[in-house]
Amino acid sequence: MDILKVKTQRGLELKGAIFDAHNNDTVLIILTGICSNVFQNELLYTTGNLLSENGITCIIAHAHDSFSCFAYTDFSTGKQRHAGTFNDDFNMVYEDVESYVKYAKEELGFKNIILAGHSLGSNKIIHYLGNTPDDYVDYFIVSSPVDIMHWWGVMPNIDKCFAMAKSFVEDGRGDEILPFLFGGFSPMTANTVLGFYNADNLKNCPVLSGEGETSSLYNIKPNGSFVIGSKDSVTGESPKRFMETLNSWTKDPKHNQVIEVENASHIFYGKHKEYADVILDCIKSHLCLASV
Repeated sequence: MDILKVKTQRGLELKGAIFDAHNNDTVLIILTGICSNVFQNELLYTTGNLLSENGITCIIAHAHDSFSCFAYTDFSTGKQRHAGTFNDDFNMVYEDVESYVKYAKEELGFKNIILAGHSLGSNKIIHYLGNTPDDYVDYFIVSSPVDIMHWWGVMPNIDKCFAMAKSFVEDGRGDEILPFLFGGFSPMTANTVLGFYNADNLKNCPVLSGEGETSSLYNIKPNGSFVIGSKDSVTGESPKRFMETLNSWTKDPKHNQVIEVENASHIFYGKHKEYADVILDCIKSHLCLASV
């Protein structure tokens, strides 16, 4: 694994990671979820490793400051934890995703670009794919996406978190990290909390809440796969039905596939290898069909 530096149009340098298979044919670019980077999310490392071992380069695409990793004390357990993203700018999602895609195409010269996402990273790639005029991406893999307004409603202490974030911003302290974990799992700045709540560009999976838009899914040009764990608590009582609904909103559902990983949670805890195997199989199937 090597560190990758990708510049955006606004001048910000995004730091990602590349598992280089030393070919210029196929690359998987995977956008990470919130509070997630390659250093503290074994799911990403396992996937990148497996793909490179099978001749497919993998880029872990960190948005904004996802590359950062710091230690903090979780006072609910009294133990030290490590976290990734605590500061994100959701207004820049399109530009962040586009920067990685164009870097892979124009700078690295890859012929086949597969764009994937995990958790909120899936919402980010849906936004990009549903709005880009370019045809750089050949295939997509959406895994564990989020109905943001539903998620917001079921996370613990969310009202307290939102109220405190508003107070911090009003006091000119928007860049400060709130004194407790957002949703019980992530340290986050006040600006990022409010940005998350107001990120209309990422409310593109409104299966449970009904709040958002579906046009981005419909406007996606390439075919792809939807991957979900059978015990994903973020997607309601039936994770597979959640994904089938998303697929039904695409332009050509019959040419996509919905894959359920048995007994896997939203973050595929303990099922990282199974997740990576599914991603590899999706890519191989796509490449096989593309060559026919």
